Amino acid sequence: MRVSAKKPLPEVTPALLESLRPAYEKVRHVIPEVEWAVHAPYIARINELKKERNAVILAHNYQTPDIFYGVADITGDSLGLARDAAEVDADVIVQCGVHFMAETSKILAPEKTVLLPDMDAGCSLAEGITGADVRLLKERYPGVPVVVYVNTSAEVKAEADICCTSSNAVEIVESLGSDRVIFAPDKYLGQWVASQTDVEVILYEGSCEVHERFTGEEIETYRRQHPGVYVLAHPECPQDVLKAADYVGSTGHMIKHLEETTAKQVVMITECSMSDNVSAEHPEKDFIRPCNLCPHMQRITLPKILEALENMAPEVTVPDTVIAGARDSLQRMLDVGRKKAA
Repeated sequence: MRVSAKKPLPEVTPALLESLRPAYEKVRHVIPEVEWAVHAPYIARINELKKERNAVILAHNYQTPDIFYGVADITGDSLGLARDAAEVDADVIVQCGVHFMAETSKILAPEKTVLLPDMDAGCSLAEGITGADVRLLKERYPGVPVVVYVNTSAEVKAEADICCTSSNAVEIVESLGSDRVIFAPDKYLGQWVASQTDVEVILYEGSCEVHERFTGEEIETYRRQHPGVYVLAHPECPQDVLKAADYVGSTGHMIKHLEETTAKQVVMITECSMSDNVSAEHPEKDFIRPCNLCPHMQRITLPKILEALENMAPEVTVPDTVIAGARDSLQRMLDVGRKKAA
């Protein structure tokens, strides 16, 4: 382990706050000044330590605004972060997300040190399926290709034919040239994919503990309370939610779509920290915030990020025997995107 670079936090001074003003201007409508003053020393020290460690911080769209705008170098959805992990020029990656995301970074950049500030930051989808489950599916449906959501462990990815994210799931399923595919583990995302393609989709019974709590009745309540509200929903939500929405897409697609819609009042049916982050980019829109928080994403905090960089731990590792197969599944996914772009 490298020598700790631990130093006292800087004092909260007018000069310190002024140095961080560009970041605060982005989040001032969601973080009060008194709260920002608590975050500021951590943000300043983390940004200093990143340079010392030659580290980059990858932050998922579900991270809180203090992390998203204060210390993150790269932000995005699962697909964007996967691409960047493979190409980022740094010795150290700090994954501000959940465990499967950190594993994905390690799989695609095995020569880099990958840190996860809290090793208990998990995912109900990833924890709901094992490599043995995938092998059983392959035995039950011989010859049928297996598509697994990126929200899975490295072991599961290694057993699959190809990975996908919510932003490219339909494209990935259709790229296989098969009339039927096994899709795991998210049944709701799988149902949405099935509704968008002629390919027969064999589902696994998994779900996201955050998105499955939303209901179509909830959407109708928002419409009654806020006439004319524009509803965007993540495809991990149940079908009645997706039917009631105006737009369905991944977190990345939602952000892009918001740039195109003229709607003045919107509600994003997904993890609620994302609304705080996106509203910073769209001050002209009024965001109604349904607050279903991901308990795992919320485990990542500024003090834990600082501690991870100071101690170069906790470090996420993946056995070499697993990396090869998992990388193949992820690389096939990334290659599909590159072919489309070309």
